[in-house]
Amino acid sequence: MVHRSEVIKMAVIVIVAAAATAIVAYFIPWLPKSASEQMDRIAFVYWFATIMCIAIFALVVAVLVYSVWAFRASPYDEADGAHIHGHSGLEIVWTVVPFILVVALGVVSAVVMAKNNNATNPLRVKVYAQQFAFRFEYPDQGGIKTNELTLPVRRDVKLELESADVIHSFWIPVMGQKQDIVPGDPMELIVTPTRTGEFPLVCAELCGLGHATMRAKVHVLSQADFAAWVREKRGDAGGGSGSGGGSGGGGSDLGASTFASAGCGGCHAFAPAGSSGAVGPKLDDLDAAAKAAGEPLEQFVRQSIVEPDAIVAEGFQAGVMPKTYGDSLEAEEIDALVAYLTESTGTEGKG
Repeated sequence: MVHRSEVIKMAVIVIVAAAATAIVAYFIPWLPKSASEQMDRIAFVYWFATIMCIAIFALVVAVLVYSVWAFRASPYDEADGAHIHGHSGLEIVWTVVPFILVVALGVVSAVVMAKNNNATNPLRVKVYAQQFAFRFEYPDQGGIKTNELTLPVRRDVKLELESADVIHSFWIPVMGQKQDIVPGDPMELIVTPTRTGEFPLVCAELCGLGHATMRAKVHVLSQADFAAWVREKRGDAGGGSGSGGGSGGGGSDLGASTFASAGCGGCHAFAPAGSSGAVGPKLDDLDAAAKAAGEPLEQFVRQSIVEPDAIVAEGFQAGVMPKTYGDSLEAEEIDALVAYLTESTGTEGKG
């Protein structure tokens, strides 16, 4: 028979243990500051589960500490303790209570998941993942292409995810949502930004030698600023495509934008583009590299883009650079990229 005084002592221990654990849980920043409606809901599930765990932990610690202290044996007591053959009431309780908690957690999680996957009149953004960069396309905004994700605040966004090579994982930490991207299996992800700012996007799945460099920026703008950004990008796209792959003017702009949107700077250092990638060889003296390979400069650059394993620079491995650029880039984009690289490299050594 449990006496009232024993219950009070255990209750005190429960309160102390729960308070200590709650303080630790509350004051340590376990989660990043939310920047989306989905992250708010995910955080709710996290804290819902955490509160349940704190309650269970406090109760177990209270019973354990009290039992160790109250029922300790004297140094000379070698007698057997009381024989306990079971307690049907307790067995029912510790079966029913966990069942209720697990069901509650499952229901809450299912509701949150359903809400997070629901969108009303979303902005569509195609996301292309490849070793080791993300590329973005806005099909409903004139096919704008960029290597940085720009979104309007307070609007649902449907991200249509595809991988060109291996398994990647799309993750914006402050927005909570994360989705693996499997080649040949397009996926969708919904985000609804709640505050403006610049946030990191990372690949959260080991995808090769340059995995650590597979990052991008997410810009969340006001509705008006996003509309202005779309108008600006549409103007840039129109100017770039008008010159094809020719040198100077729009062609040069298209080459620079293709270098950025294709994620070349994530793996290659190239001074004119301000990139510092170290996964692949530097591109600042392609003229010397072409001569070493015994190839004309333009042919060498073009082949290195569409057939990257044909000639591999010394000190680097074959099979790292994606072989999909010949298909994923338009012919005019490849022409412009070749022109941009050949015109911008090795100028000091050409006399």
